[in-house]
Amino acid sequence: MKYVNGNKLEKLKINQYNTYFVIDFDKTITTNSSQDSWSVSGILLGEDFKKNMDELYKIYRPIELDYKIEVKEKEKAMRVWYEQCMSLYFKYNLTEEKIKISVQKSKMEFREGAKEFLQNAYYKSIPIVILSAGIGNVIEQFLNENECYFENMYIISNFFEFDKEGKVQEFDNSKIIHTSNKTMNGKIPQSFQEKLKSRRYKILIGDLREDENMVEKEEWDTTLKIGILKPETENMLEQYKSTFDIVLTEKEASFKDLQLDLSNIF
Repeated sequence: MKYVNGNKLEKLKINQYNTYFVIDFDKTITTNSSQDSWSVSGILLGEDFKKNMDELYKIYRPIELDYKIEVKEKEKAMRVWYEQCMSLYFKYNLTEEKIKISVQKSKMEFREGAKEFLQNAYYKSIPIVILSAGIGNVIEQFLNENECYFENMYIISNFFEFDKEGKVQEFDNSKIIHTSNKTMNGKIPQSFQEKLKSRRYKILIGDLREDENMVEKEEWDTTLKIGILKPETENMLEQYKSTFDIVLTEKEASFKDLQLDLSNIF
């Protein structure tokens, strides 16, 4: 089902010239059954790596989805989780070549209509900011593999750096982007900012309630917020309805249908 709160879409008067997109990647642009960019990064790193990552997931994922936890406490836990994950990639010798091969071997696929959505936004010269707490190298490689990484896009994510031999460098933990600090604020270079400055409205698409913070609170009045309610969060429908202007259940979360809803743009 699709839940629409109020008439925000009609109120904003959006078109292809006054709007840009801010979109999460894992389980938003990709299907809920896809491997996420963290899992893909570790495909070739062995069973011990996977076991350690799974153990961390079991500890911290419930915290991530628990909205009774105080914000600062959750943010601290998310930082610890991400720091430990990043250290595992270094410990188990991730390389640039392994990421390329892993993307090719991965079970990562676009949500229905998402590839065409990205292509059409490019044809219409509508900027897209992909803002992800995942692994940017995987996102970039996946889009390149599918020939839809265009000049109208900018990716904000956790990017590994590699030495001249292609070996991963220790991650600078001060740069970690996790679900509790995921925001565009201060992360877009001036060259891309030029594409956005004349566009008043934003369309935000994400799958976690924190994703509304990808856009600053002061700009929510000029932002259409679209949330995807996945099976693991379906018991949070009322919270999602209070967070997003439009809530799509997993079955209804098609970018093909979304383009029809946004016909003023496409």
